[in-house]
Amino acid sequence: MILVAIVAELMEEYMAFLTRVLEHVFNDAPFPRRVRFLILRNLPFASSSHRPPLRRASS
Repeated sequence: MILVAIVAELMEEYMAFLTRVLEHVFNDAPFPRRVRFLILRNLPFASSSHRPPLRRASS
């Protein structure tokens, strides 16, 4: 049971690290802003401070 808890903790830390890396990659990626927003918004463990604001197109 202790081993399961250790593995779960390691997986949580790994997912948080992977999310930070993906946030960095997708913030600099040459995708349209809306695509970047959708990708970053759906990352698990994503911090709200790194999420780009949703902007509406001016008419």
